Amino acid sequence: QVQLVESGGGLVQPGGSLRLSCEASGFTFSDYAMKWYRQAPGKQRELVATIFSGRGLRPSYADSVKGRFTVSRDNAKNTMYLQMNSLKPEDTAIYYCNLWLDGNYWGQGTQVTVSS
Repeated sequence: QVQLVESGGGLVQPGGSLRLSCEASGFTFSDYAMKWYRQAPGKQRELVATIFSGRGLRPSYADSVKGRFTVSRDNAKNTMYLQMNSLKPEDTAIYYCNLWLDGNYWGQGTQVTVSS
């Protein structure tokens, strides 16, 4: 069955960097678009970044993270990444990877806390 496992979260100071990973299994990873979402306390879950399966389509980003976050994928490792630079306190949230395959699949999430 489909499994998505996030890792790489933690506590970082403002201006710092983190790289999140999402390891996928149970489906043909290279055939599907993948997404990163985040949910801050008391707020709705929001889409952060999308990476498509085809090489011709550029990733898309929420305006709030453009120029700071970069999504990538390694199809040989069935893994998606989110490189987060210049982190701000407002980036504090639980980050989830997401797959749509005849329904929504979510990982368990990884906590990112940006604080001095």
